[in-house]
Amino acid sequence: MKFVLSTSFSTVSHLTQIAPVADEAGWEAMSFSDHVVHPEKISTPYPYTKDGSRRWQAFTDWPDPWVMVGALATITKRLRFTNNVFVLPMRNPYLVAKAISTAAVVSNNRVTPAIGVGWSKDEFELMQQDFHTRGKRANEMIEVMRLLWSGEMVEYHGQYYQFDKLEMNPAPTEYIPIWSGGISSPAMKRAARIADGWVTDLQTSDEIIDSIANIQQLRKDYGRDHLPFDVMATPSDAFTIDAYKKLADGGVTHILTQPWPFYHGDTQDINKKIDGIKRYADDIILPMNK
Repeated sequence: MKFVLSTSFSTVSHLTQIAPVADEAGWEAMSFSDHVVHPEKISTPYPYTKDGSRRWQAFTDWPDPWVMVGALATITKRLRFTNNVFVLPMRNPYLVAKAISTAAVVSNNRVTPAIGVGWSKDEFELMQQDFHTRGKRANEMIEVMRLLWSGEMVEYHGQYYQFDKLEMNPAPTEYIPIWSGGISSPAMKRAARIADGWVTDLQTSDEIIDSIANIQQLRKDYGRDHLPFDVMATPSDAFTIDAYKKLADGGVTHILTQPWPFYHGDTQDINKKIDGIKRYADDIILPMNK
């Protein structure tokens, strides 16, 4: 079992301090959430709370993940970087491919982009991207990015994106795995059909294990069950080694968590965050991987 440090709602100034600590303590990766702006009022309800309200307050830091990866890669040695999640179809696929490829080169291939299709129609409109075709466009964008990452002359002629032969460099020197997030039926089909892994939402262990079984059956139907497949889970009811072992038996490969609340509550004290990162590694990560 591998453990991924969630940086959600953390100030940017803290990230450069906690990344080397996580790197040394044995964490597998750091993860970044994604919003470009925070509208004061939203026209689309947040889908992951009962009342449709957002889980964060205005003026929360939402750093650009690929800028952060480039910065943090220079002060870490082995730590990988991922997302929970990056809203792919809110962007231009060529600019995203360039940013991720550059981050992969700078970090010596320590990136695993985890994409989602998003929920905020407001942000899509500000970014001048069609909200209603976001799922289908995300599917094509993944295909486009993988072509561009080859570094060779490539062309693509899809429904939403078309281009004649061109190349994009610098190209990564290793394959970039892509994880796909979401708990809807289309999201799980996307993960099964074209992704290298799946990212859960905040769910119970039983819900996560049932979803994995569903995705694995889909992968078998698509003829992809022989390929490696990761699952990064955020369980709402698992906090012990035994609970994590149950999830591992169910197909979870990575646990996404934020450790300092377990020891210090909801704190913005950087020293308490660092202490939580180290203590969680000693209490959970090291015993899990003996």
